[in-house]
Amino acid sequence: MNVSLRLDDNWIQRRLEQRLVRNPHFVFADRLREAVKDCYRRFLCPATQSVVLQQLREKSERVSLGVFASNLRQMLMAPPAGTRATLGMDPGFRTGCKLAVVDATGGCIAYVTIYPTPPRRAVKASTERLLGLIRRYGIELIAIGNGTASRETYRFVSTVISESNLNVICTVVSESGASIYSASEAAIAEYPDLDVTVRGAISIAHRLQDPMAELVKLDPATIGVGQYQHDVNQRELRRVLNREVESCVSRVGVELNTASQKLLARVSGIGPALAGRIVEHRRKHGPFRNRLALLDVDQLGPAAFEQASGFLRINDGDNVLDKSAVHPESYPVVQQIATRLKCPLNHLIANTELLDSVDPHEFTSDDTGLTTVIDILAELRRPGLDPRAKFRTVRFDDSVQEIDDLSVGMQLEGVVTNVTGFGAFVDIGVHHEALMHVSQMADHFVSDATQEVSVGEIVQVRVTNIDLERKRISLTRQSL
Repeated sequence: MNVSLRLDDNWIQRRLEQRLVRNPHFVFADRLREAVKDCYRRFLCPATQSVVLQQLREKSERVSLGVFASNLRQMLMAPPAGTRATLGMDPGFRTGCKLAVVDATGGCIAYVTIYPTPPRRAVKASTERLLGLIRRYGIELIAIGNGTASRETYRFVSTVISESNLNVICTVVSESGASIYSASEAAIAEYPDLDVTVRGAISIAHRLQDPMAELVKLDPATIGVGQYQHDVNQRELRRVLNREVESCVSRVGVELNTASQKLLARVSGIGPALAGRIVEHRRKHGPFRNRLALLDVDQLGPAAFEQASGFLRINDGDNVLDKSAVHPESYPVVQQIATRLKCPLNHLIANTELLDSVDPHEFTSDDTGLTTVIDILAELRRPGLDPRAKFRTVRFDDSVQEIDDLSVGMQLEGVVTNVTGFGAFVDIGVHHEALMHVSQMADHFVSDATQEVSVGEIVQVRVTNIDLERKRISLTRQSL
């Protein structure tokens, strides 16, 4: 798209002549007027257009970067399905669907290929293999990548689950960047003996179990955080997105004994080198029993420990506080509170009745301010609480498979896949994403779409327009 700036040339030239041609009767007045016109035409006008358009571009980039950062945050903070046996499916037509069984710890324990879609349509054999995996490994979740043949694969799996009366959750997840990760050095190091397509299926399963833990393995710019992300300054985009990743990781916290090297590297104060040493120490000496054991890691000094330890969690460690966000330097304050209340430390955790009786002013000091004590008490009430929402899946209408199946007025459930300045794109179960314009998001004026919906959010919508020729679908929130 070409953008140009149109100016009132005659008015500008008259103003310039008024300022520069002071004596209209001067012998060189006409020559001076011609010089003014020529200077404006060849220099001032192009320079003005360049400066204004550059300013507008910079402004639009700032807005776009904010939207991209918000979209990434919503992807990272998507609700995790948790530590349950999961089947990841990388769908395809000619090459078949790659299946990978991932156990509750995230390890791959089996993988096969089935061909339920054209051209082979081996539905019976594919059904038997799928049911065999589900029953043998106690599969509770099935994650299907949203790429080629995803809808056909979803319908096949849903039918198998329904006809077999299985209590298994099946959902479609974004596989943006999965192919890049599966061919990366990190994936090869993690699964050296597996084919690239199997690694992709494993990644899809992991994205359902814990989206943040899997997405941090990727360069944020390859995830797909919005339209036209490749049109902005890529260096600035990476800086903004990397900052967002670190912020989300710090907010959620990281389980020290199970986190990957990529995830640990995103913790404040820990880079790739230290993360590698932590993983190596864990491999040689077993799980960390407490946060202080981090100081035994080679080249991890007091400064890095002070910066990182508050974001690391140990759920089954020696100290009950290690699973909370309370920083080790504040442990003495918690001990003082327990001593004052005359109760063991483990009885104080999550005991809201006891904690509500504490006056935070009594535990302030030169080193510990009132705000810090209030934060400590809040964390003790709900230690290690995951700030992410509760996991749930979208339920697509089985009668809607193609855009031709839609009709105006139809009410559907969908999931937001992308948020822009003018609206949000919603997956409603057909091969084409639908647009919910910003004016159709609420019954009041909306200036910022990100304040109303977020990537991954499940929404109830109504179809308002269908353009079959251009394959465009318009939606409104069902509540409107």
